[in-house]
Amino acid sequence: MSNETKEYNESAGGVKDLPVGPWDSALGTLREWDPKWTELCFRMSTNPWAHSVLPRKFIELVSVSLNAACTNLNPEGTRHHIRAALEAGATREEILFALKCGSVLSIHSCSQAAPIVLEEAKAANVQVTPRASTEPTPACDAMRKIGQWNTAWDSFFELDPAFTDEFMAMAAGMYRSGVMSPKEVELLSIALDASVTHMYAPGTRRHIKNALKAGATLEEVMEVLKLCVVQGVQTFNLGLPILAEELEHYSSNKKVA
Repeated sequence: MSNETKEYNESAGGVKDLPVGPWDSALGTLREWDPKWTELCFRMSTNPWAHSVLPRKFIELVSVSLNAACTNLNPEGTRHHIRAALEAGATREEILFALKCGSVLSIHSCSQAAPIVLEEAKAANVQVTPRASTEPTPACDAMRKIGQWNTAWDSFFELDPAFTDEFMAMAAGMYRSGVMSPKEVELLSIALDASVTHMYAPGTRRHIKNALKAGATLEEVMEVLKLCVVQGVQTFNLGLPILAEELEHYSSNKKVA
């Protein structure tokens, strides 16, 4: 914990030794400009770290994935939580897995749009001719065999089975690596699908069902949703330094004039 955060906790009457959570140096500026609101925001935004429903390391790994996800791409938040994850004992393989999860989120472009493509093709009397439809699709076949196929993938499989098989081979190997437990994978997936930069309802529902089947509690599911809400702090981490610089610039120019 930084000295700034410890000082803030004590001066605001907060819990001593409470970790920073998602905050960077913007916390000090916000405290100076609006101390009462900052105390309320700080308590809310560090709640997942304070109550320890989820292990600190897993909280940081989820936060890494949320910040680095292809739907977010926040470099400062990613670095902040990678450092925190390492301090919490995360390995390179665990952090890499969190990054992989944020990367494969991009398949939802196909999940969302491929059914629309098929619907509009039918309406326009355009015949769908899948590319390389005669090539084997072992990864997709294997997932169907073990009951892991998601019907949301049917549409883009119909349009391009070869590409779909390439994606599934990559993703299946990733999830079978054992880097995270099945429950942790599902909780992380809930956070990514429910994140404010994504909000993909079908995936959120599917992963909540899978998480509960894997032994997750409702409290644990709520914790990863809270981590999504905590991402709102990134607005201050981004905006307050810029506002401070522009206020200084404006004041300097006004004096010169």
